[in-house]
Amino acid sequence: MTDITVTRNDDESRYEIRSDDVLAGFAEFDLRPGSIRFIHTEVDPAFQGQGLAGKLASAALTDAAGRGEAIVPLCPYIAKYLETHEIAGAEIRWPRASPSHGASTGEEPTGRAE
Repeated sequence: MTDITVTRNDDESRYEIRSDDVLAGFAEFDLRPGSIRFIHTEVDPAFQGQGLAGKLASAALTDAAGRGEAIVPLCPYIAKYLETHEIAGAEIRWPRASPSHGASTGEEPTGRAE
């Protein structure tokens, strides 16, 4: 049976997902006072098709919410995940969209997901 683990690696500024102790993917973040900006999510092609990106997103977002960090989804995968999944107690700060450049780095508080 495959052992899947997700851990937060503050030294590398990312959450890491491992399959049987082998790094399978990560979700990079940028910590700010009171918030965590998810900026990039990646799963190694050798591990794709196993649902690891969703497991990584769920665990990372749940952990961040548990730490009281407001979540800023700059990564398209994390943003899409949040549109279709609820994270109990999470405060989501959706980035403000810029007409010519997509999402900006500004934050706009929109409340808590339930």
